[in-house]
Amino acid sequence: MVDLILINGKIHTMDKERNIVEAIGINGDIIEKVGTNKEIMALKNNSTKIIDLEGKVVLPGFNDSHMHLLSYGYSLNRIELGGAKSIEEINCIIKNIIEEKDMEKGEWVNGRGWNQDYFIGEKRFPTRYDLDKISLEHPILIGRACGHIAVVNSKALELLNITKDTPQVDGGHFDLDENGEPLGIFRENALGLVYSKLPNPTVDDIKHMMVRAIEDLNKNGVTSVGTDDFDAFPDVDYEKIILAYQELKEENKLKVRVYEQFLIQDKDRLQGFIDKGYGSSWGDKFFKLGPLKLLVDGSLGARTAALTEAYSDDYNNKGITKLLQNELDIIVDLANQYNIQVAIHGIGDRAIYMALESIEKALDKNPRDNHRHGIVHCQITDEELLNKFAELKIIAYIQPIFLDYDWKIVRSRVGENRERTSYNWKTMLDKNITIACGSDSPVETFNVMKGIYEAVTRKDLDGNPQGGWLPEQKLTVDEAVYGYTMGGAYASFEENIKGSLEEGKLADMVVLSKDIFNMEEDSIKDVEVVATIFGGELV
Repeated sequence: MVDLILINGKIHTMDKERNIVEAIGINGDIIEKVGTNKEIMALKNNSTKIIDLEGKVVLPGFNDSHMHLLSYGYSLNRIELGGAKSIEEINCIIKNIIEEKDMEKGEWVNGRGWNQDYFIGEKRFPTRYDLDKISLEHPILIGRACGHIAVVNSKALELLNITKDTPQVDGGHFDLDENGEPLGIFRENALGLVYSKLPNPTVDDIKHMMVRAIEDLNKNGVTSVGTDDFDAFPDVDYEKIILAYQELKEENKLKVRVYEQFLIQDKDRLQGFIDKGYGSSWGDKFFKLGPLKLLVDGSLGARTAALTEAYSDDYNNKGITKLLQNELDIIVDLANQYNIQVAIHGIGDRAIYMALESIEKALDKNPRDNHRHGIVHCQITDEELLNKFAELKIIAYIQPIFLDYDWKIVRSRVGENRERTSYNWKTMLDKNITIACGSDSPVETFNVMKGIYEAVTRKDLDGNPQGGWLPEQKLTVDEAVYGYTMGGAYASFEENIKGSLEEGKLADMVVLSKDIFNMEEDSIKDVEVVATIFGGELV
């Protein structure tokens, strides 16, 4: 007998045979049986709930393999600047918010999401002098969309006590003007000088942000996430983050399965974390600690991604590395010793070479056949790097939605030769490299339909470029769906309990308005999520 039955559907199980069935029966939070309408209806009793799918398509619940759940929830409290087309428009948006909310003098004004490449006219970073035109009485902070650059005004610099005499930071820096004064622009590790002074939320504040994020994830059919949350706030208190998730689970409000990509950039702090009993696989089917997350470089848009050769549009710049090779070697080796998976942020080819070197050294010292170490983003690559991915069995955490912006800047940033071997997702699959698809939200949207569309068309949301960017790297719809379902499940060692709709697996699934396997690919981005089921519950 079952609690819930879905009938008259086109249910893509995403099992190895890619079976498509009519109906599915759910008992508690587990899939009891898949099959024909007749087979599944035979399992009903008087209390069974029946949903008629009326021919709609069902897929396994989507798995966003890399995002920032808490940061997304926090972003909902910040001023959204993603649509700003100029520095003047940023100023106008912020001025209006200050007036609308009647913000008190001295109260922090916090915005995010601007991207200078979308500015009409002068495409430069804002500075303190720009933000001073908004207010000299409110401290103002605005983060770039990528999260690797932030700008503050003079009032903020005063409160942060940052002057021309403040020492620069290893793995980052703040910009100076022609007089040697801080410009208000902070890059990579120097962001700590700013964020470390901001107010910290309570556990209840964090839970509220998480719930808002989870509601939006469910609306988009997302039932599992790999999320980096530990550095969302200045105090970097991982106990607070873990407690918030545990309390949400106990309160039955954790409607997404969390695989925490715990960011700890320091060897001693990681050892302390391990000594407390934490490590990969600590937790349960609702919240589990996953890989150690490490940041090696920045972003391509901010020109802080670490490249082996200089930027094609900035000949004196090779980007920023946030860790030295020996520092990275030590911390990756420590993680590998304790059977902790690693997921290393690497966007530029130099950062990826560094990450793979550290992983290879660690595996030579302590071999592990099923390590499932991975590189997050893996954007600027070459043939040697892609072969090394395959050799070391490295997971590629890719973000198809990045193409919406990146295709427009890659050639200018790295030139045509490096462009050709970058964002090479089809080549990865041809080399048997596992891809796990995600969004990096709040950097980009976690709308999976838009992600699948960009993966299979290689176009942005406006339909450009015609024919797709590097079209030979297009994925099929099946490959993209796999990346957002089984790929993510594999990355979290959970392919036996989720990622496909098979008997005995968790009842996480999504119902779509149209059949993305049989439609014009350019229209996939407009397909809607009709319903999301999490653990047998309609959420």
